[in-house]
Amino acid sequence: MHVHHAIDRPTRVEESAVARRKLGLAIGITSIVMLLEVAGGWWANSLALLSDAGHMLTDVLSLGMAMFAVTMACRPAPVGKTWGYYRLEILAALTNGVVLAAVCLLIFYEAAVRFFVPQEVDSDLLLVVAAAGLLANLVGMWLLSHSGSLNVRVARLHVTGDALSSAGVLAAGVVISFTSWYWVDSLVSLAIGVVVLRSAFHLLVETVDVLLEATPRGIDPAEVCRAIERESGITGVHDLHIWSITSGMPALSGHVILDPECHAQSDDTLNRIKEMLRQRFAIEHTTIQIESESYTEVGEVH
Repeated sequence: MHVHHAIDRPTRVEESAVARRKLGLAIGITSIVMLLEVAGGWWANSLALLSDAGHMLTDVLSLGMAMFAVTMACRPAPVGKTWGYYRLEILAALTNGVVLAAVCLLIFYEAAVRFFVPQEVDSDLLLVVAAAGLLANLVGMWLLSHSGSLNVRVARLHVTGDALSSAGVLAAGVVISFTSWYWVDSLVSLAIGVVVLRSAFHLLVETVDVLLEATPRGIDPAEVCRAIERESGITGVHDLHIWSITSGMPALSGHVILDPECHAQSDDTLNRIKEMLRQRFAIEHTTIQIESESYTEVGEVH
């Protein structure tokens, strides 16, 4: 006998509402910092600040796309789209991952240019703007923490990248103000690009896994199969599939073979399996076909 503990989880509508609020805050913070860096970069003649402002402009566009995707995912499913618009969230996350990778390439290019052709900047103004940007981005990272939504996590990656950029610019400003070594800015920019590129790679891997309908991380198909087989009245499990419809929304389908003596309680058995999957593995959307030991499948099952 297995004792399972209930898991209280918010509904998809509640999660989407929270995600929209967090994305809205991220867009607002990033936009303010971007405008600050445009003005500061112009007055300080800082290519680093202007480049970082361009980075943030890309972030604002990407976060806006993520906001659109989360909003569309809340719409009722039309007749021709039985899963609704949940996958728009994944497509937006995939696009954002590609954008992050492209921004990294731009950072590498700008770092190389500044390394060979350093330009004098107003280090005092650079420090003030970079410090303000870092503080704003740290607040944004805190606001976007602890979310199961992939797009909110994407937003946090963007804001984290912005915070790293601001920290790098701030550090470069300190060094430049004491030494006038303008090439330090190039080294800092290169380090920022490496960190952001690593995050973009992991994001792309996760979104591609969802599109390929891979088993969600943290769920072992073999363990799920054994858990189902341990339920009373079940003699076998086959053709088990576990995938994600969107981030935080796993689904399962499979065939279970029922003991002949338990056919009268097939409905109860099915409910016990569904409840176990919901409580133990957080899989709420399940499609399970119950079969007898003598059942012969028509056609090939994949």
